[in-house]
Amino acid sequence: MELFEIQAVKQRFGIVGISSALNRAIDVAVQVANTDLSVLITGESGVGKENFPQIIHQYSHRKHNNYIAVNCGAIPEGTIDSELFGHEKGAFTSATADRKGYFEVADGGTIFLDEVGELPFPTQVRLLRVLETGEFMRVGSSKALKTNVRVVAATNMDMTEAIRNGRFREDLYYRLNAVPITVPPLRERKEDIVLLFRKFAADFAEKYRMPSIRLTEEAAQVLQDYYWKGNIRQLKNVTEQISVIESCRDINVEILNNYLPNQTVITLPALSSLSTAYRREKTFDSEREILYQVLFDMKKDINDLKQLVNSLTSKHPHDHADFASTDYGMDAKPFFTARNADNDLIELLTTSAPTKSKIAPDAHVEDTEEYVEESLSLEEAEKEIIIKALDRHRGKRKLAAQDLKISERTLYRKIKDYQLD
Repeated sequence: MELFEIQAVKQRFGIVGISSALNRAIDVAVQVANTDLSVLITGESGVGKENFPQIIHQYSHRKHNNYIAVNCGAIPEGTIDSELFGHEKGAFTSATADRKGYFEVADGGTIFLDEVGELPFPTQVRLLRVLETGEFMRVGSSKALKTNVRVVAATNMDMTEAIRNGRFREDLYYRLNAVPITVPPLRERKEDIVLLFRKFAADFAEKYRMPSIRLTEEAAQVLQDYYWKGNIRQLKNVTEQISVIESCRDINVEILNNYLPNQTVITLPALSSLSTAYRREKTFDSEREILYQVLFDMKKDINDLKQLVNSLTSKHPHDHADFASTDYGMDAKPFFTARNADNDLIELLTTSAPTKSKIAPDAHVEDTEEYVEESLSLEEAEKEIIIKALDRHRGKRKLAAQDLKISERTLYRKIKDYQLD
């Protein structure tokens, strides 16, 4: 699909952004629209998943028929079967008349099941039958009815985890996931953040009849570097708050920070055993940087342990000499492995550790001996890794960025920050 065609779709549905991941998601939605394949849209809460079912419906041959959006998480478990498939009079206490469900009303059209991962298990069985045979039964009826409905579903849930925990049927997942569409989170669309801010600022200026707010260059950079857990929805709320509250229409970093909550990053589950309380008042660009931070913290813990051992052997050289000279010293190979981590990082951690000191049983150890711990900062390590990546690819920044698993824009900024030009 040509870029100008994608731009036309964005204008039609009010989508703002230029990131390649967003363009890819729109392209897939338009390409699959004229088929009857089920589509599963995944993405974090607040990324704008609700736009894509409408794109699929409006570009399909069903566009002149009904489009019904259903929030599965908002319907009580006891009534959701009746809402989706209808019921017969007398099926339950409040069923005073026959009622058509959404699948019956949307016959020939499209039904959008938002938060499909929240469906109760019995309802999942009914939905699977609709997808496989096009048949369903009203609650309280034994008569099978037919429907011709295109199903588009969306979820912010990790479906593979839900299947593993027995919360979602695997066969239903594969029926819904005939065509997957992933909507990227806002932190992976950094080039779109300022564009969205300007769009929201203009909308709120018109709504509240006041001048539009503007970001300084430094504030725009802070906005781009923020993690945005709530994605577009959070950005919109922040923009509205600033528009309404601030009398100064030029927003600097100090003003902006008043509206950006501090965010805490917790260690990755796979590495939770390495640190019992790893929390930082810091925002990371990616899980890769979290891994780096964990590894460097491990390096510091090893140095602390060595300092303790050194102190003990200094006080009791005869009792601890054998321990200091065993094969369990700190020159042993690291006890962790990083399957996809850079070899450069592992080499940096292993070669920069202080070497083991073997103490002979009869050696005299001065109590005043000072233990010097090497200083190692995340910034210096990151700078060295960037230099190695650039050297490896002979200064080609695009290839270096791909190797480092970061965007070219982020790499350019770090090169500028570290003065590597």
